[in-house]
Amino acid sequence: MLSLQKIAPEPGGIALREIDPREPGPGEISIRMGAAGICGTDMQIYNWAPRMARRMALPRVLGHEVSGTVEAVGPGVETVAAGDRVSLESHIFCGTCRPCRLGRAHLCEATRYPGIDIDGAFAEALTVPASIAWVNPPELPHETAAMLEPFGIAVHACLAGAGVSGLTVLVNGCGPIGLMAVAVARALGAARVIACDIVPLRLRAAETMGADRAVDAGDEDPARIARDMTGGAGVDVGIEFSGSEAGFDAVFQSLAKGGDFRLVGAPPAAIAVDFTWWLLKCPAMQNIHGRLIWQTWQRATELLATGAVDLAPVRSHVLPLSEAPRGFELIRDGAALKPVLVP
Repeated sequence: MLSLQKIAPEPGGIALREIDPREPGPGEISIRMGAAGICGTDMQIYNWAPRMARRMALPRVLGHEVSGTVEAVGPGVETVAAGDRVSLESHIFCGTCRPCRLGRAHLCEATRYPGIDIDGAFAEALTVPASIAWVNPPELPHETAAMLEPFGIAVHACLAGAGVSGLTVLVNGCGPIGLMAVAVARALGAARVIACDIVPLRLRAAETMGADRAVDAGDEDPARIARDMTGGAGVDVGIEFSGSEAGFDAVFQSLAKGGDFRLVGAPPAAIAVDFTWWLLKCPAMQNIHGRLIWQTWQRATELLATGAVDLAPVRSHVLPLSEAPRGFELIRDGAALKPVLVP
């Protein structure tokens, strides 16, 4: 079967290769891929970021955002059946460490990932632990269901802390998950949604997803606009997706006193923080890591199944698996939001 693999420890270093499918063992399922999305983590691997280089054994089939149909189940599997349409939680959790026993499997101390620690979704079929399979409504299209995993991060971010209902929300960084967060905040009843980025393609998409104002941080001051739109108070919720020091600072400066700072994008290096100013402003900080398993999945599926959120504008390209390298190039060149691969 056809697969896309990372084969060399260098920027690029990907190739289409034929491999044999693997039969499911105890506790595993095999899935026929219906659709799979290329995400920021895949791009980090493509660019061979040091964090990924330290843990990956090559060659490795990439990809973890996927929807497909279960073809076979291994011994002991009772949660899913052949014929089920499923998406995958990307955190392979152990179920026995302290966070897992406390109901925080998304913070599992032994987390592994498809496409990093085991072969992933950019193949015609894949075999994974049944424990990470989420059964979808049969009418949910694969191209949408493949985006449930990243969509779950946006849902988690919008439901954390004080939520978003009736509040003014700033979404900083309008990559695919940031754009999804704009739509979720709108669907969950935010009073105003301000989106901030520096890429025109993303800013246009933010307006399509429901932003009241799309701010080009290259030309405008997000904090000033946030104050102007809130009578000088600042936003109730600031969600930082960009992972940049400038973005981190912009979200803090935009917040109202006692507002929610929700951190999703991880800065690539340490940044300076003046905690005297944090004490004076006194924001509540939530760190958003993945999705709550399985609470977030339930809420995310309901938002899509009811039509409250439409992810179609984020899905900028649908490419056959045989053209998968082009999807990486489109993202690298700033010409795509979310390429989705299909068989």
